[in-house]
Amino acid sequence: MSDEIASKLLHFKGHRHITTRLLLATLTGRPIRISEIRSSSTQPGLSRSEVNFIRLLDAVTNGAQVQFGMTGTTLVYRPGLITGSAEGLGAAGGVLRHEIPRDCARRGISWWLIPLCVLAPFSKGNMNVVFHGEGCVTSSTPLGDVSADTVRTAILPLYRNYGIERNIELRILKRSCAPAAGKSAGGEVQLVFNHQVRLPKTLHLMNPGRVKRIRGVAYAVGVSGSNNARTIEVARGILNKFVPDTYIFSDVSSAPLIPTKATPSVKTKGAVGFGLSLVAESSTNCLYSADVSSPPQGGTPAEDIGKQCAYQLLEVISRGGCVEPIAAPTALLLMAMGSEDVGRLALGRDVLGSEDVIQLGRDSKVFGGSGWGFRDAGGEKSEGEVVVSVVGRGVGNVGRKVA
Repeated sequence: MSDEIASKLLHFKGHRHITTRLLLATLTGRPIRISEIRSSSTQPGLSRSEVNFIRLLDAVTNGAQVQFGMTGTTLVYRPGLITGSAEGLGAAGGVLRHEIPRDCARRGISWWLIPLCVLAPFSKGNMNVVFHGEGCVTSSTPLGDVSADTVRTAILPLYRNYGIERNIELRILKRSCAPAAGKSAGGEVQLVFNHQVRLPKTLHLMNPGRVKRIRGVAYAVGVSGSNNARTIEVARGILNKFVPDTYIFSDVSSAPLIPTKATPSVKTKGAVGFGLSLVAESSTNCLYSADVSSPPQGGTPAEDIGKQCAYQLLEVISRGGCVEPIAAPTALLLMAMGSEDVGRLALGRDVLGSEDVIQLGRDSKVFGGSGWGFRDAGGEKSEGEVVVSVVGRGVGNVGRKVA
């Protein structure tokens, strides 16, 4: 790619899919300009969560430039080199502490974790980031963000298919649920991603196989542990009819304590609640997940949470394909960034037809990638599935030496 093309601004409009576009810009080194960000809203410009995400990108890169328009509805982002959490070029690897303020508590921690996991394999050094703060929510949220448990059990194992599997860990240090209005969360999560590669392996995953086991985590934060037992009993009662090998762990923890601004010595409890995260594994190591937590306002019995999560998991499995909707953008992004070869992935029609996947295909082409190819999977067992062919760009990791 010539310097003239690399320095040319790519123009986008609107706030939708802004994190994906910032992620693509950072991976490819292409500067972007996003205009009309909520220009017709009563609260124009970037949200607090989006500003915080840009700060995270700036922290794990070196040389990035960010410019905001006078009205806040325009953003110009010139990416830098992905350096990881290392303090200085010669450091073996430090720990970056990234604070998520209370204003960002509407989003779950997975909203930051999933893009960061995509950047980590292309980093110059190791990635070791601790997320904390009054807005750090480790459970699923009403906006649709999955919990940190689902990221750990359903998304991180996906990287094995690309030859990325060593020294990767996600630790939930303090659990927290989605808070009500005006309340704080106070969770803490540490991501250790110490496997950087030059180029991800080409993926060929077209056989979803049969579901052979189901695992899960039921969590209760600041409430009675009996909620976990009731959730597990109902969920297993539904799932055991389909997969006998079903085991759900129980994790009971106290609510995080948050210092008050007026008197830091006095601490208040963070958001309380309970939830369930389920992951089904097939005979070909394909993963499907479901995630449900109690609403911030409360009032939902534990039995309803278990029933809803179990049926949600069965629905995700019924959509078919080798990758579920939550993990599909990550899988397709890694395929596009890999070696210059054709990778193939079988997806269910509903997954492929989702707004996020369709927009990702369009944006990838704008950033210089090739168009995706589609064909029916064929066969009775693959009814309703489509094989997506993606040619890698060979961008790779410019910070890693070729072995």
